[in-house]
Amino acid sequence: MSPASTGAPTTVVAASPARSTATAPAAVSAAPSDSRLAPGGPGYRRMSFALFLAGVATFALLYSTQALLPLISGDFGVAAGQASWTVAAATGGLALFVLPMSALSERYGRRTVMTASLAVAVGVGLLVPFAPSLGWLVVLRAVQGAALAGLPASATAYLAEEVRPKALVTAIGLFVAGNSVGGMSGRVITGWVAQEWGWRIAVGVIGALAVACAVAFRLLLPAPRHFTPGSLAPRVLVRTVRGHLADPLLRRLYAIGALFMTVFGGVYTVIGYRLTEEPFSLPQGVVGSIFLVYLVGTVSASTAGRLVGRLGRRGALYLAGGTTAAGLLLSLADSLASVLLGLVLITAGFFAGHAVASSAVSRTATTGRAQASALYQSAYYVGSSAGSTVGAIAFHSGGWSGTVGVGLFAVLGVVAITVAGTRAARREAPAAA
Repeated sequence: MSPASTGAPTTVVAASPARSTATAPAAVSAAPSDSRLAPGGPGYRRMSFALFLAGVATFALLYSTQALLPLISGDFGVAAGQASWTVAAATGGLALFVLPMSALSERYGRRTVMTASLAVAVGVGLLVPFAPSLGWLVVLRAVQGAALAGLPASATAYLAEEVRPKALVTAIGLFVAGNSVGGMSGRVITGWVAQEWGWRIAVGVIGALAVACAVAFRLLLPAPRHFTPGSLAPRVLVRTVRGHLADPLLRRLYAIGALFMTVFGGVYTVIGYRLTEEPFSLPQGVVGSIFLVYLVGTVSASTAGRLVGRLGRRGALYLAGGTTAAGLLLSLADSLASVLLGLVLITAGFFAGHAVASSAVSRTATTGRAQASALYQSAYYVGSSAGSTVGAIAFHSGGWSGTVGVGLFAVLGVVAITVAGTRAARREAPAAA
């Protein structure tokens, strides 16, 4: 990873002996004989669309109950904090299993693991509407999240291996854009369907949508040409994970991903409760349509590569954090227009920051890419679970301002970590020179 991702000037990369071996593949990739995928080349569009659909299915399933929490609370007679476990269980299951699933992808291949993960997740998704109690619903959602764990780390590792380095940020941005479309469509569809037929039919429709995405994904994704099977030996996995966690650049990126997702998980878990209560009192279908602002995330994620090109990764992270904080503060007003604009800024900032951080992880790790991405995804979804739970508790005790306070604290953490990375890089620069 260019140290710019955590604040270092780009010249440090050329001067650092520790990174010299990592830059060698990039030099080779510039040659015309590079057989990896690139924009405009054969297979790139199929690959991009296939992973876009995988992102749609993943986020549509993962957050299928989030917009429905007020209805689930009413159906089972529980408070917001208890209903939020239907979201936290799914993201928590993903966070716990993403590392083991990444190890399987190192041995059996990225495409194989992604296909199996989607197949199990959509199968469980078709069972979710029949959950007889909140407890069973939480259990099914946890299993679904664990199954989906094979997607995120394997997808980014697949891209790092099959796409040329210069196109990597853009390719991962498109995958993240699929996440935003999935999150948006899942919430909008469930909102309107639930208003007419209830939350159970709504999550069933999302399951059917995910089935279609999974089939198209498997048919479109090109077979990997640059994958080399690794070992499943526990000691190899432990050594690889230990090596990634010893890298201060990766540790900072993991923390940044977790904090960004803490903001996002908290805001979108609670927003349905706020908008169905006074002074807004919006119907469920309209509340679901609020999630159309995810389209902003689609744009910001897919343009993250250009943003990094202009501002550097450090500048892009500062801009993403500042945009998110501005959105949080704007959403405090008791005006629907202000709340909507605040959600637009929060969404744009989050997806840009996530795309920048996750692509930086893939570029930093020269070995064990699936494990490096898995650690990022694990931290990311731990942040989601924490944000969903803590955000709901804060809303219950302090209203929307409590949830905003949690979000602002997390954004402050993003800025502090990026500043710390900048200072560390400056201290290392004279020695490297």
